[in-house]
Amino acid sequence: MSNRAGTEPHSLYAIVGLSVNVCVLDCPGEDTSSPSAQEDRPLPEHAALLPIDEAQARLLALLPTLPEETVEVEAALGRGPVETVLARRTLPPWDNSAMDGFAVRRGDLTGGEVELPVVRTVHAGDPSGPPLPAGAAVRIMTGAPLPPGADAVVKQEDTSAPSEGRVRFPASAASVGFVRRRGEEVREGAPLIPAGTGLGLAEAGLLWAQGILEVRVPRRPKVALISTGDELCRPDEAPLGRIVDTNLPVLAAALRRAGAEVVFTGHAPDEPERVRALLEQAATADLVLSTAGVSVGARDHVRPCLEAMGVALDFWRVALKPGKPLVVGRRGQTVFLGLPGNPTSALVTFELFVRPALRRMLGHERPFPTPVPGRLDGRYTKPAGLTHLVRVATAFREGALWATPLRTQSSGTLASSAGATHLMKVPSDVCSLDEGAPVELAPLEWRW
Repeated sequence: MSNRAGTEPHSLYAIVGLSVNVCVLDCPGEDTSSPSAQEDRPLPEHAALLPIDEAQARLLALLPTLPEETVEVEAALGRGPVETVLARRTLPPWDNSAMDGFAVRRGDLTGGEVELPVVRTVHAGDPSGPPLPAGAAVRIMTGAPLPPGADAVVKQEDTSAPSEGRVRFPASAASVGFVRRRGEEVREGAPLIPAGTGLGLAEAGLLWAQGILEVRVPRRPKVALISTGDELCRPDEAPLGRIVDTNLPVLAAALRRAGAEVVFTGHAPDEPERVRALLEQAATADLVLSTAGVSVGARDHVRPCLEAMGVALDFWRVALKPGKPLVVGRRGQTVFLGLPGNPTSALVTFELFVRPALRRMLGHERPFPTPVPGRLDGRYTKPAGLTHLVRVATAFREGALWATPLRTQSSGTLASSAGATHLMKVPSDVCSLDEGAPVELAPLEWRW
């Protein structure tokens, strides 16, 4: 299919028997009278907008490498070790039972139903004791060491007790196992946790099981957060014709939950001198995150202030809705990231850019979440030109994850984010998705 102007404006592609309307320049019947439609139309300026993946890669390339520190395992949660952690111990340290039951020699269970004497009982924490004699069984509990000579465990519910001190095994018992072998989890000296792996609770448990109490990781990124706008007031102030600034507390909470240390927060009205002063005050942090003031309005001062401060701007504006106005630059060891002011735009761009940036600074080799496949519950239409990230609520049914777009997709209201579980990606050249169309879904972490 050619993308040259003058060719057929769209083609119909069949995806698993469903249709996706792919646009080159325009969509038939598109309503271009509304402000949102005008914002989204594929004007020539779209050619200057960065694709999302390129913008993400350029941001990650700007990030400074943070100093390392050795901290206790719990304090390292959410960070990635700077070097591969090796096992100090072989685990399990001995063959042990995976079930409550009877340890036996497998060869004693051949030839049909078998009855054996029970010579003793071994609990978890007991020594394994003397070797198991041929033609006998040992009562054994989950986690208890396997007696020497035993090579299988028959779970208790598959046996019967014909008399005191004896146990009967059915003919099928000859095929059982239920033994955790020594070293099947890890052996001493083997890689335990690769460098760059985000440490979660399971990884912390692995470290503690090895007797490892500290780990070397990057220090937490120090982030300064500012908002701008004459129209904003604090949540504890009477609005009196103003709008409550939700971005500042919401993003501060998001930063802390993502592992950052918020070292400064502030607000400036739409006055260039005060915006610049606030940015300069924040500029000792590893990352300066601002909201609003990055578009093309007469009172959008963040971008020109950054340029006046000597910040080398790397890019401005991404082919994305919501979140097109986005400014990224660096001065010295500080990265500046200006998010849009609309509350949902700020949240979406936080997920796409800020969270991955924090993860990379925290030592994660893979800072992006893995998208999952789903199906669209309903229909979705849009103009060509921008990639849309649609807030959806998901439910699993009929063997698939179904995504229902929230009632409103306005970037100016948090109602278009509250209740969302995933972001549904609609590529820039797709105009419409039919009911049941396959979609790509990115899980949202602001929910939890």
